[in-house]
Amino acid sequence: MSRALGAAGQGHLAMLVFSALVAGSFSLGGLASPEIDPRAFMAARFLFAAVLLALLVRATLGPGRLTFAAPWRYAVLGALYAGYFVGMFWALRYGAPVSLAAVFTLTPVLAGIAGWFLLRQVTTGRMAVALAIGGVGALWVIFRADLGAFLAFAVGRGEAIFFFACVSHALYIPVVRMVNRGEPVLPFTAGVLTFAFIVLSPVAAGPALRTDWTALPPIVWITLAYIVVFATMGSSYLLAFASLRLPAAKVMAYTYLTPAWVTLWEIALGHGAPPGLVLVGVGLTLVALWLLLKNEDQALPVAR
Repeated sequence: MSRALGAAGQGHLAMLVFSALVAGSFSLGGLASPEIDPRAFMAARFLFAAVLLALLVRATLGPGRLTFAAPWRYAVLGALYAGYFVGMFWALRYGAPVSLAAVFTLTPVLAGIAGWFLLRQVTTGRMAVALAIGGVGALWVIFRADLGAFLAFAVGRGEAIFFFACVSHALYIPVVRMVNRGEPVLPFTAGVLTFAFIVLSPVAAGPALRTDWTALPPIVWITLAYIVVFATMGSSYLLAFASLRLPAAKVMAYTYLTPAWVTLWEIALGHGAPPGLVLVGVGLTLVALWLLLKNEDQALPVAR
């Protein structure tokens, strides 16, 4: 990313791409989740992603950069990261992608709370207004501009599971800032993914061994490939990159774009287009992001 953007600008650009990549996980995951145990799927995901990212680190930064100093840090982050993604994939068995995207919009508020408790990061008035506008816009998109659908919304099993997954995701952001010791983002992310696999292995070993990997339908392999390359390697790098440059609440504010991205994914997959009024909600999320982009705080020290 260009240095001309500045640290904060780079963080915002990273989260814009991150939100689009994460949205694909909802739509593709909804198609693949009934076909395989979430623990087995996520163990394969973290294993493949960790190996590929380790090879990338070796090729770009040279051997010896994957030191994993103070491994407890990676274990904590790996547990939080694995908890979110296993919870999301499990929740997709019981809830629709767009419905779960509604729950995902709670993450900025949760991240703001976690950022205050762990780092004493204060949410400014401008940021609070932006979060509120973004939340309204996201809900407008999620319920397709249908007030009746909004009023009829009831929290189901999938939404409840995913809420706790989102708590794990929200904690991940400030904890990255707390434990990072100046490591470059690529090897740091490789460490997180490696320990996500290690932490998940005890509960994933049984389901993985019982899975007939050769009999899985193509959608599982398509989803696994997408999630490994884009929604794991790509998004985890972007999340760590942005977390070292922006406050927690600003990082997670980009989740308000996820329902709009999910809607586009659903259209691309042939699941139907939303009413034209939904574009009002997309416009509100853009207003929220515009507010977040204005009057950036002084750039924070970042890792290389």
